Amino acid sequence: MNIPNSEKKPSARPPNPVFIQNSQQMEEIEYLGEKIRRWQVGSSTFLVSPERGARLMNWNISFADGTFRDIIRWPQIESPDQIVKARGGNPILFPFNARTFHEGEIGKWRDPDGQVRPMPMHGFARQGVFEITRIDQTGFGAKLIPGEEATEAYPYEYDFEVIYRFEEKELDVEFRLTNNDQRAIPWSAGHHFYFNLPWIEGTRRQDYKIRIPAKEACRQNDQGLIYGVKTGKKSIPISDNDLVDRIHYRLTDSILVCECDIDGSQIEIEVGTQEKPHSDYAVVTWTESDDSPFYCIEPWMGPPNSPENQIGYHLVNPGESGRFSVSVRI
Repeated sequence: MNIPNSEKKPSARPPNPVFIQNSQQMEEIEYLGEKIRRWQVGSSTFLVSPERGARLMNWNISFADGTFRDIIRWPQIESPDQIVKARGGNPILFPFNARTFHEGEIGKWRDPDGQVRPMPMHGFARQGVFEITRIDQTGFGAKLIPGEEATEAYPYEYDFEVIYRFEEKELDVEFRLTNNDQRAIPWSAGHHFYFNLPWIEGTRRQDYKIRIPAKEACRQNDQGLIYGVKTGKKSIPISDNDLVDRIHYRLTDSILVCECDIDGSQIEIEVGTQEKPHSDYAVVTWTESDDSPFYCIEPWMGPPNSPENQIGYHLVNPGESGRFSVSVRI
């Protein structure tokens, strides 16, 4: 990671973190010739580029012996323009996640008025420009400034805001879509967390397991339609290839857990703010290859291609706001 942050070495077997109560600060630092923000919250450090896609880039935690662990990883890149496609951080997927289709044609969607419009893969927020609406020692809020691509794909009057709150062992992120239009606005947004995994030196993916409380699972075919697959066991090794690109939905509980069998360390993800989340909310598991240094666990508002599949297709009425909240804890 070429972010100016720490000279500390990754931990082989992390000891207990050094938790420093009430130690919280935010500062601007330079990264590849641009300004990004760094939050230091006790033993946790969060690095963010709010203006470039409201992109959380890295979360790492320091330990008593001077080592550290990346929770959310960030790769080495050469220029700020590469941030949007970097395999790291948390790209924001809005207004629709993954691939949308119209009658088999990728990159299209049919709006509620029946007009077929373009829609980039994962929408346009991750490559969009944001302006900061609030920033302090606890986190920030940033609002999307729709450009030409956004206006063509999603011609509504709205405010889309991403709000992050940072704590020592937790981050909370909320999407707010406010409808300033005279018609209902559809959306099905999501997150694309790139978790550092394996997170203990010398371990392998088979040393980690994930528990996702979902009644159903599906995949998307090359026409954009989803089809059911077996959900598998409640606790699944991360090394199981059947997990890759699988969409888990009809969640029965808001909490899912990824755990290391070696020492019991965990990442806990909470989807929504209710004990039982919306029935359409989904969690996607994905990685690029067997030896990728990351594994993505992605909370979404529904399976992909929601305008056509009509699962996870949420509407915000005029004058109202829609929200989607996710928390990550260690």
